[in-house]
Amino acid sequence: MRRLPRPGIVGLAVVAAVLGNLVLYAVGRAAGGTFRFTTPQGPAEVDALTVAGFSAVPLLVGLAAVALLAPLAGWISRVATIVGAALAVVTIAVMTLPADLDATSKTILALCHLTLVPIILVAVPALDPRRRAGPSRGAA
Repeated sequence: MRRLPRPGIVGLAVVAAVLGNLVLYAVGRAAGGTFRFTTPQGPAEVDALTVAGFSAVPLLVGLAAVALLAPLAGWISRVATIVGAALAVVTIAVMTLPADLDATSKTILALCHLTLVPIILVAVPALDPRRRAGPSRGAA
């Protein structure tokens, strides 16, 4: 079976994150989540476009960096796996929990952050050139 090229892995991961989080967002809306919160400038609302952007942009930037840098040093993909997953979790405490969202909205948005963890845990190692090489054809 042919492996996806690195840009394909990045693209597939981003699409999976956006689609998964938009499904979660739709479930949250159907469950009564308002996704409204207060900012210093006044009321605000998390919409589908925001969910898609906050899913795609950080993941795209991070995975593109790994795709470009992993061939230079073996430790980059190991560090990126840990840091990427940790950032997805930590941003719940930094962004989602402090907001005055209703319980449904807060839960769904936290799940959106957590959706990125398994995607990172699969995509980052797939970008590692050492893992992409696979076993040699002469190995028995």
